[in-house]
Amino acid sequence: MRAAHGRIPARAAAIGTRLSEIAILVTAREWDQQVEWAIHAPVAERSGIAPDVIDVIDAIAQRRKSPALQADEALVFDFCVELHRSKPVSDVTYAHALALFGEQGVVDLMGINGYHTFFAMVMNAAQTPAPASTAAPLPA
Repeated sequence: MRAAHGRIPARAAAIGTRLSEIAILVTAREWDQQVEWAIHAPVAERSGIAPDVIDVIDAIAQRRKSPALQADEALVFDFCVELHRSKPVSDVTYAHALALFGEQGVVDLMGINGYHTFFAMVMNAAQTPAPASTAAPLPA
């Protein structure tokens, strides 16, 4: 289950793997989910995120927005953080996402957040240990 669960939605998403991985990392961070982080931080590193990918991943781990994010990546970061922390997404952020990604992209972005939130909840409840990873664990 762990090997396949994180890849199917990202590949199928209208926003593509690079942006999907940012959404997954934000979700993992918001849920303090070490398994998702261990699996997806290395994938994100290989997916073409921002020129300074290490800074981006570290910033997400520290619950902050990296200035190295490209414009579309920053929008995904903002959308996901608003969705997790505020629950609704602001009208401004939603409108920008709709303009940039289209309706299917926005639906996919919400779906990726929901899908990985579900897995985070399951793995947190089951206290699933993180697999070996090249990624540093999330800080407490």
